[in-house]
Amino acid sequence: MIGKQINFLMLIILIIPSLLLAGCTPEAIQPAAQTAQAIINLTDGLSRTITLEGIPQRIVSLAPSNTEILYAIGAGSLLVGRDEFSNYPEEALSLPSVGGSWGEYDSEAIVALSPDLVLAAEINPPELVQSLEDLGLTVFLLPNPTDIDGIYQILETAAQLTGRQPETAVLIGSLKERVEAVTSMTASISERPTVFYELDSTEPNAPYTAGAGTFVDLLIELAGGTNVANVLDSPWAQISLEQLVVMDPDIILLGDSAYGVTPKAVAARPGWEAIAAVKNGLVFPFNDDLVSRPGPRMVDGLEAMARLIQPEVFK
Repeated sequence: MIGKQINFLMLIILIIPSLLLAGCTPEAIQPAAQTAQAIINLTDGLSRTITLEGIPQRIVSLAPSNTEILYAIGAGSLLVGRDEFSNYPEEALSLPSVGGSWGEYDSEAIVALSPDLVLAAEINPPELVQSLEDLGLTVFLLPNPTDIDGIYQILETAAQLTGRQPETAVLIGSLKERVEAVTSMTASISERPTVFYELDSTEPNAPYTAGAGTFVDLLIELAGGTNVANVLDSPWAQISLEQLVVMDPDIILLGDSAYGVTPKAVAARPGWEAIAAVKNGLVFPFNDDLVSRPGPRMVDGLEAMARLIQPEVFK
């Protein structure tokens, strides 16, 4: 037994120096074995085939939705930088910011982080993607989903990029169960309250709202309501107070509550007292991040809407 132990120790003594000469440390041996994998080829939201020489180890996110997706699938540890608006989960705030206010990113800061992947979204213009690639960076743009199934698809894409397929499969299964739990109860509801979703009330007599073709519209419908703005010509449009009074929504959701808009402030607006939602005290603050960032938290948004729109069903 003693002879075997001596032989093993001699083997270690012989191996470690050769590893050090090759530029490897004992700490580097295990990660190298874990990250080795075949080349990744995926088509991004700009219809480009992006090639990665294995799982990226340093990712910069240019959109809050991307940041949330990476953390949700268990790849948050790969992030080394994030855009200015990435504020969820809380640990994302400890990452260095690369800008993003008014669409302006700090290219020098991005390059300095030495990312092997920059993850963009459709809020990032193609010109930005091109400028970063001109600097020698690899940029993958995640497409913007248009429905719930599209969310599952971008989660799967992110999983392929980061090697997190098993964790993501579990996440998607859970999200599907939660969506089904809501829609199975709202599908047969006959009494659907009308809902106005306020995005921006800088002009109180002509606030911005979300119309047909938006996730806001889709989630209101799935949650058991009817979006009064789904008849507008544009997915993002202003609506006059006169139109809103005629539509007379049963419920108002304040997506601009993060900017200090409150139910009390809405009730104090001249002319708004005629609206049913205001008269009946059914004006509610709402976390717009849950419906504006295409990712897993949209299911949180669906559940939150369902509790407000159909409180008797979702007690």
